[in-house]
Amino acid sequence: MALYLIGDVQGCDEALGRLLDEIAFSPSRDTLVLLGDMVNRGPQSLAVLRRMIALEGSAHGLLGNHDLHLLAVAHGVRRPHRSDTLDDILAAPDRAALLDWLRARPLALQMQGWLMVHAGVLPQWDAAQTLALAAELERELRGPDWVVFLHHMYGNRPDRWSGDLRGADRLRVIVNALTRLRFCSAEGVMEFETKDSAASAPEGFMPWFEVPQRRSEGTRIAFGHWSTLGNVPRRDLLALDTGCVWGGCLTAARLGHDGDPERISVRCVQARTPGA
Repeated sequence: MALYLIGDVQGCDEALGRLLDEIAFSPSRDTLVLLGDMVNRGPQSLAVLRRMIALEGSAHGLLGNHDLHLLAVAHGVRRPHRSDTLDDILAAPDRAALLDWLRARPLALQMQGWLMVHAGVLPQWDAAQTLALAAELERELRGPDWVVFLHHMYGNRPDRWSGDLRGADRLRVIVNALTRLRFCSAEGVMEFETKDSAASAPEGFMPWFEVPQRRSEGTRIAFGHWSTLGNVPRRDLLALDTGCVWGGCLTAARLGHDGDPERISVRCVQARTPGA
C-alpha cells in the first residue's frame, strides 16, 4: 500500500493517465491525492474530474484556485478568462453533479504525517489550526449559501490573519492562504503579485516556508501552486507543481513511512504557451 501525491494537473488528463501507469497505481491498494488545480488551462479538465470521481474512495483532490475559479464561473460570479479551458465541463450533461462533487473537496488534508495544501500555510498557523480553518471553509462551500460565499471570496484584503476576523473577511484570508499564497512577510502579510521563483521575493517578503519561527516549522508539508519554484532541497517540504501544463512534467511523490519521498515524473505533451 502506497500514498502518492501529485501536483497541479490542470486538465492534463493524458499525462495523469501515463503517470498513474508509471507508478502502477492500484485503486484497491494505493491512495492518491491531487494537490489542487485539478482543472483549467489544459485540454481535458472534464476527463480529469471524471477520472477522479471514478477513483473515489482511493483518490482525493484538494481545491486549488483554478478549481474555485471553475465554481465561480459556473455560477456567474466570475467571467471566463481568455485562457480558460473549462467549456467541456460547463457544457457537460452532468455538469451539476460534477460541480457538486468539486465543491465537496477538502482544502487541506493530513496523512502519514504530511500536511497537504494547494498553496501555503501562514506563519501564525500550526498544522492543527490549518486543518481547522480549512474545515471552516469547507463547511461554507458545502452549505446552502455557498454561492453567496463565492461572491465575497475574491480580493486581497485583509492581507493578514487575525483571530478576530469574522465573516467574509475571515474566510477570504483562509482561502487566499490555502490556494494563492507564495510570498509573505515575517508578520504574515501576504503578497500576491509576484509569481516568479523564490529568488524574486519583493523587498520585505519571503517564501511562506522560510518565515522564521513559523508555527508549522517541523511539520512536513506538501503543496503545489508554484510552478516556477523548482526543487526545494528540504526534507520537510514537497513542492510538486512542476509546470506540466506549461511544458514541464507532471510529478508524483511516493510517501513511505520511512525515508525520503520518491519522485516520479512524466513529460506533459499537452503543454500550453505561458501566458496563452
